[in-house]
Amino acid sequence: MGLQPTATELYIAFLRAINVGGHNVKMDDLRKLFESLGFQKVETFIASGNVIFEAPAENVQSLEKQIGSFLHKSLGYQVPTFIRSASELVKIANYQPFPIAERAEEDASLYIAFLPAPPSDQVQQKLMDFRTPIDEFHVHGREIYWLCRTRMSESAFSGGLLEKTIGMPATLRNSTTVRKLAAKYGGTS
Repeated sequence: MGLQPTATELYIAFLRAINVGGHNVKMDDLRKLFESLGFQKVETFIASGNVIFEAPAENVQSLEKQIGSFLHKSLGYQVPTFIRSASELVKIANYQPFPIAERAEEDASLYIAFLPAPPSDQVQQKLMDFRTPIDEFHVHGREIYWLCRTRMSESAFSGGLLEKTIGMPATLRNSTTVRKLAAKYGGTS
């Protein structure tokens, strides 16, 4: 009897600290780093640290640690890594935490924060204390949806304040980017 081929899954890694704050990484170099870990069909999507790859189906948290540790050694700084499967990403992109009319307001944007674990009820309450007429939050699983009714630069809230409030690393993506990723990669597995 021959060995059964290992099942693979399509994953999307959302990396924090890529091409911000002076940490510039060419997407071709990032793709090569993922390939050197043995991942297949590696692609990047826009230059903000979104990496699509195929890997043996396994524990996502161990993949996050493996990639984060390897990128830290290779790039010389911490790169928090948040992985979702293609099917998870479709659910995240299709989730509607706020009425469409609110998201359609001029200058309003919906951001999705990817977290390593669901925040506790106590942490969620701390986050809700930051709600204002400009900023609204909704927690669903390992994601926080942030409706910002003005430009992010004009909000008193920020990604740094989000991390401080929830006490864990996070990375933000505009919902438009998440929807485009889900549309492009969500049908494949």
